[in-house]
Amino acid sequence: MKIKTIGGSLLLLLGVMLLLNQGETFGPGKIFAYFWPSLFVLPLGLFFHWLYFSMTGRRGLGLLIPGGTLITVGIVCQISMLFNNWHVMWPGFILAPAVGLLEFYWFGNRNKWLLIPINILTVLSLLFFIVFSFGALFNTVLSEQPYFAVLLVVGGAAILLLRKKTD
Repeated sequence: MKIKTIGGSLLLLLGVMLLLNQGETFGPGKIFAYFWPSLFVLPLGLFFHWLYFSMTGRRGLGLLIPGGTLITVGIVCQISMLFNNWHVMWPGFILAPAVGLLEFYWFGNRNKWLLIPINILTVLSLLFFIVFSFGALFNTVLSEQPYFAVLLVVGGAAILLLRKKTD
């Protein structure tokens, strides 16, 4: 990896941090507080991938499971830290082992039985993500604007009162 790539990435992260700072004090503690997933978790996941892809053949195939899991957890934690939305992003922790197993399936011998836990974990994660995302969205909309609640009541009443008789 070239020094320009590392330096450019660090400057980019520093610039994002300064934009998100909004007048608060800034120091090394803030960098570690906001970017600990990018500093510790993501590099470990990338290290596992590097180990697998640097080996010849399929000797280190099992390295893909923790590698994919750690990269997914690192992305989920980084998004949650930057935007303070742990209450919405937590289903990503259910998705993480599914990503690791999917990499194991994709680069391995394609054992079809691995698709069962991959699909169960993925569907469960997406279901929780959708439910909690809509819950957070509706809580925000309903708590700030009661007009939306009135619109739902009027719409529901109109549907019940104006429906056609099918007798």
